[in-house]
Amino acid sequence: MPQMTSTERNTFLREPRIATLVTLDRNGSPTGVPIWFDWDGERAHVFTSRGSEKLRRIQADPRVCLTIAEPTGVPENWVTIEGTATVSDGGIALARRLAPRYYDAEKAASALGSWERKAEQWVQITITPSRIRTHPS
Repeated sequence: MPQMTSTERNTFLREPRIATLVTLDRNGSPTGVPIWFDWDGERAHVFTSRGSEKLRRIQADPRVCLTIAEPTGVPENWVTIEGTATVSDGGIALARRLAPRYYDAEKAASALGSWERKAEQWVQITITPSRIRTHPS
């Protein structure tokens, strides 16, 4: 099957797209949630609150999968990143970068205003790939 080049993959992943983050529950059941993400060319980054269920699942089992796909109606393109997640402070900094990508200016300002009041509640999840699969159009 043809694969994206690393340049094509990086271009694809730097576009504002909704991804699905799959984490594992205690019994091994996968749970997927839609999320915003950032790609730095080597790792994916997401943010979440300290009280989120996805964070609880990652802390119990750091194996994750992040899938990003084109919407229906355009040629099929997707990237799946399988790997390990680590958690660090500073999620609000990532939120500041991502909000203007995913929201219009007014909604981004409103959301950030709310999130900034509890900046310490946000953590960053970094996904280090063990395998990346792609499919070009």
